[in-house]
Amino acid sequence: MRRANPRSLVIWTLVALVGASGWTVLALARDEEVSAAWMVAAALGSYAIAYRFYSKFIAYKVLKVDKNRATPAERLDNGIDFHPTDRRVLLGHHFAAIAGAGPLVGPVLAAQMGYLPGTIWIIVGVIFAGAVQDMVVLFFSTRRDGKSLGQMAREEIGPFGGAAALLAAFAIMIILLGVLALVIVNALAASPWGTFSIAMTIPIALLMGFYLRVLRPGRVSEVSLIGIALLLIALVAGRWVAESSLADTFTLAPSTLVIWLVAYGFIASILPVWMLLAPRDYLSTFMKIGTILLLAVGVIVTLPTLKMDPVTDFASRGDGPVFAGSLFPFVFITIACGALSGFHALISSGTTPKMIQKEPQVRMIGYGSMLMESSVAVMALVAASIIDPGLYFAMNAPAGVIGDNVQAASQAVANLGYTISPEDLAQAAKNVEESSLLSRTGGAPTLAIGVSEIFSKVTGGSMRAFWYHFAIMFEALFILTALDAGTRVGRFMLQDMLGNVYKPFKNVSWKPGLVITSAVVTGLWGYFLWVGVHEPLGGINQLFPIFGIANQLLAAVALAVCTTLLVKSGRLKWAWITGIPLAWDATVTLTASWQKVFSSDPRVGFFQQRSNYQDAIDAGKVLPPAKNMDDMHTVVTNSTVDGVLSAALALLIVIVILDAARVCVRHVRNPQSSELSEAEYVESKLTAPAGLIATKEEKAELTK
Repeated sequence: MRRANPRSLVIWTLVALVGASGWTVLALARDEEVSAAWMVAAALGSYAIAYRFYSKFIAYKVLKVDKNRATPAERLDNGIDFHPTDRRVLLGHHFAAIAGAGPLVGPVLAAQMGYLPGTIWIIVGVIFAGAVQDMVVLFFSTRRDGKSLGQMAREEIGPFGGAAALLAAFAIMIILLGVLALVIVNALAASPWGTFSIAMTIPIALLMGFYLRVLRPGRVSEVSLIGIALLLIALVAGRWVAESSLADTFTLAPSTLVIWLVAYGFIASILPVWMLLAPRDYLSTFMKIGTILLLAVGVIVTLPTLKMDPVTDFASRGDGPVFAGSLFPFVFITIACGALSGFHALISSGTTPKMIQKEPQVRMIGYGSMLMESSVAVMALVAASIIDPGLYFAMNAPAGVIGDNVQAASQAVANLGYTISPEDLAQAAKNVEESSLLSRTGGAPTLAIGVSEIFSKVTGGSMRAFWYHFAIMFEALFILTALDAGTRVGRFMLQDMLGNVYKPFKNVSWKPGLVITSAVVTGLWGYFLWVGVHEPLGGINQLFPIFGIANQLLAAVALAVCTTLLVKSGRLKWAWITGIPLAWDATVTLTASWQKVFSSDPRVGFFQQRSNYQDAIDAGKVLPPAKNMDDMHTVVTNSTVDGVLSAALALLIVIVILDAARVCVRHVRNPQSSELSEAEYVESKLTAPAGLIATKEEKAELTK
């Protein structure tokens, strides 16, 4: 390690002071106005320090990344799944793949508890848990020919715990993909602007892929400029299409969107990664990061005030109208992806390790991408916290709580302890050219309101409706890029599982295998999505309540595998790096699972909800959200399925953790008894920088 120079010390001291100032104001300010800029300062200062020091320590001291070791992308390059990809393009792909609905929606919902708990978990959680998980999983998968998380668990923990991990990971992946797809359908249904703009990203991405592969190999800067220009044209043209005679063509019903999404997921899963997946995700990243940076600048310029309380009464009472349950454990489950996400571990052991050029790049792509996603979560929390709390609860509480008109909603919000007049509710909807904003649950519309609030202060109030609909489309684009990569990863997972029975499936680029498994994966999540669209209480709607817990349980599997590998590879003294986050995540998720299964509060406990609805059926009564007796029976079925699934998934994760602990103890007692499934060392012939900007030494190597 080189000794820091005085200039570097001054710069990093100032960065630390900026972050510390933000935390100080957020923690100590009470009963006074607090600018959202302090939240941004706390986040950016913390991220910078964590990336510069903690991620470097883990990469070079703990993992000991080796730039001279060939990665699977170099050794197994076949132009389909394995392909050395420029670090900038891969950074875009990885970020776009992991940044789905979670960092946008979760923090918005968690704002019910106040802005402070969410801010602490998003920033502290990502630094010590989420980003660490992503980087360590990516490193160990890269050392194992890009094997999936479940397959690594099977080989390193053993057949019993590994089988539990494989089954849990695949089941959770289908749930996650179905939920992501449902959010896209809800965002794009009857939205010609969003549908057209997002559809245009596909031919643009194909052009970029062929440009880099055939026309001008390696010219990333050129293709970036072309892609950005075409993307901006598509965005502008989208609004023109929405106001033209073509609007009907791009105004699609939910069922039609399901068919298109399933077809797209299948095609994106089987095409070579360089052709569609990587360039499309890279293209999407420009819009995502650009929007988030503009939001941060907008916050600094306009200095909006945080109107939500630092900590609300719902945090302790657990009776919030947005979601039921106390701050611990449910705020951590609700935020999910912005701080720690099991889904990320599937990408880090899915597409990315098969495309990474050099081992040292795991720091920028694994840790760095997760910090970028966390910044998205912070901006989502800012957007939810700067709007009037009365409007926030009117938008996020279900119709059964606030009613179906502005008068009833105003009274219901007052009963919650906040005030907003019927006129203000009507005006808020009119400002963004919507007929109503009541019960626009799910988080996306609330985020869009916050975005329009910030941007319209810079560009003028007349642009508020434009920014609102822009944000809705932006969120759909965010989520679609996670869906296509997730489908491909699901295919890898299924191939790994089937490869244990029929060996040709182990070759993830074996064409019959990739077609069959892609069809199975898209068919599974497509089925749940189709039923969810046609039956308001069925399909993926049935599984939505366990989305957050399932995602965090998957993170426990990933952290258990990472801890086991650290121990078995001779890094026992560093096992705390993933061991402590594992202990925290297991405590949170298993507590949440227990409450969701056994709580006596019907809004929390699935079986208690089932009992209440069954009693009502026996008494001939209909309870909301059911509208008739058929719906009542569906709620009973859904509650039963969710309760059993929650218990089953929790049990599988306990098996994985206990089996991992057994392996670790056995290794400590007798290291010779352990075997690692690491691929053999092959010297790399590629030369590529480790970070986004090449150092002087790396530039010298590139010119040799």
